[in-house]
Amino acid sequence: MKGKEFFISGIDTDCGKTYITGLLAYHLKKSGKKIITSKLIQTGCKGISEDILAHRKLMESDLLPEDKSGLTCPVVLSYPASPHLAAAIDEVEINFSLFRKSANELLDKYEIVLSEGAGGLMVPLTPNYLILDYIKENQIPLILVSSSKLGSINHTLLSVQACLDNEVNLHGFIYNQMPNHDEVIGNDSFNFFKTYLKAHSPETHIMSSRQLDKNRADDLKEVDGIFM
Repeated sequence: MKGKEFFISGIDTDCGKTYITGLLAYHLKKSGKKIITSKLIQTGCKGISEDILAHRKLMESDLLPEDKSGLTCPVVLSYPASPHLAAAIDEVEINFSLFRKSANELLDKYEIVLSEGAGGLMVPLTPNYLILDYIKENQIPLILVSSSKLGSINHTLLSVQACLDNEVNLHGFIYNQMPNHDEVIGNDSFNFFKTYLKAHSPETHIMSSRQLDKNRADDLKEVDGIFM
């Protein structure tokens, strides 16, 4: 079995990538899919990736053997910074072949692998290589997480444009409405994004985090539709 990989990135740090990744995995698992999440690279951490721990909690799952062996997060760096800086401080050379080796091992065992990135699309893995470069080079369908924070329109449109300019497959767009500090801004921004994407990236699947609420577990069609 060779599974499908989807990369989950965001418009910036703390937009809710980890939360959305875990909820997507929860619903896919509940619908009977053989699903696992991974983390491309974790900074500001020692041992098992803290984002992997968050995924498993949201999935209502124990840690998996692949987590304990480091397969789901092959590079963990201690300094809380962009990967290029954290690697320099830890005196670690990032091995890109290790990323793909780990991903391929997971794809051999699971139907779907959701790979969470670090920060946004333009985060440098090395001084000369961005997360966007990694997604493009390996032709991984992207699920972009936006948010309801003030300022998210600018960050979101820049991220969408980066995908269009670099011919990245913007497969999915998920609008994280938590925390919803301002209902008026939150609702208007989501409507704006739906209109914008319909015009500029009509093939992109669009969802709101509210559709991923665990209380909606009986209605999984939206989630399954993204990963068909």
